[in-house]
Amino acid sequence: MSTVTTADTSTATSVLRVEGLRVYFDTPRGSVKAVDGVSFSLKPGERFGLAGESGSGKSTMALAIMRMIKPPGRIVAGEVWLGGRNLVALSETEMEHLRLAEIAMIAQGSMNSLNPVMRVRDQMLDGLRDHGVVLSRRDADARVKDLLERVGLRAEVANMYPHELSGGMKQRVCIAISIAMSPKVIIADEPTSALDVVVQRQVMETLRGVQEQLGAAVILVGHDMGLMTQFVDRLGIMYAGKLVEVAPIAGIIETPQHPYTRLLISSLPSIDEQTDFVGIPGLPPSLLALPRGCAFHPRCPHAMDRCRREEPLLTEVKSGTWAACHLLSPKEAL
Repeated sequence: MSTVTTADTSTATSVLRVEGLRVYFDTPRGSVKAVDGVSFSLKPGERFGLAGESGSGKSTMALAIMRMIKPPGRIVAGEVWLGGRNLVALSETEMEHLRLAEIAMIAQGSMNSLNPVMRVRDQMLDGLRDHGVVLSRRDADARVKDLLERVGLRAEVANMYPHELSGGMKQRVCIAISIAMSPKVIIADEPTSALDVVVQRQVMETLRGVQEQLGAAVILVGHDMGLMTQFVDRLGIMYAGKLVEVAPIAGIIETPQHPYTRLLISSLPSIDEQTDFVGIPGLPPSLLALPRGCAFHPRCPHAMDRCRREEPLLTEVKSGTWAACHLLSPKEAL
């Protein structure tokens, strides 16, 4: 069983590559290791999910890729490669030029992302102006109309304020802003968390449509496993700041390899049969005082003595599937 540094078989063709990323938050009690040595890569046009319980490091990972970590947080180590450039090593000015143009983010909670006292049109054009795009009034109106129509909104929405829009409409405006300069990578951080299930599906279909039009890759961050199964091609499971499993979505649903992934899948409700709700026992560990060995072992029904002593490495247990578990080997799977 050989150790891998990036959970992907084709890093040479990747549009985004994360290598050994570590993000710590300094506190009076010590450093919180929110992201602790995570590596993965993203293929052009791929939809990749990051899932896990609250506090697992998903959103911190998204912010770190965008270089939006603020004190007391800091990127301690690692690299994020986009188009031959290491984003971690860029100056803030250089990074500002890449945001929206090559990598964009749809933040969690559209109401917090939009300026309540600016019309939608002005907010959509702001990013273009910041990148030096000069448009006549007619061209600007045409550009805004086109972007709104691509996300399923009428042109009249351009003259409205955010408070005049429904939650789903506001999220579509955020999607329209994120695709304004045709980025290569779109990061969506729980884009449907405050929406009802019907609107969730509409928003995700909108995101899928514009992603396919652009040929962009998407990283979807969330904890809704049902939503992940409907949208992503490949899924990474995070626990205590680390990736514990990465595999094609069908493989994770049908034959999850890591015990934590198995428990996440078993907690999903089924419409085919009536079963008792089964949660994951215990609570996630404090990132200030992680247990020795495997961070999941206090909650794991299969924990061995080795799990309490040695930290498992993310390794390829079968073609296209990586997991960090002492129970697994290339010839053995749960």
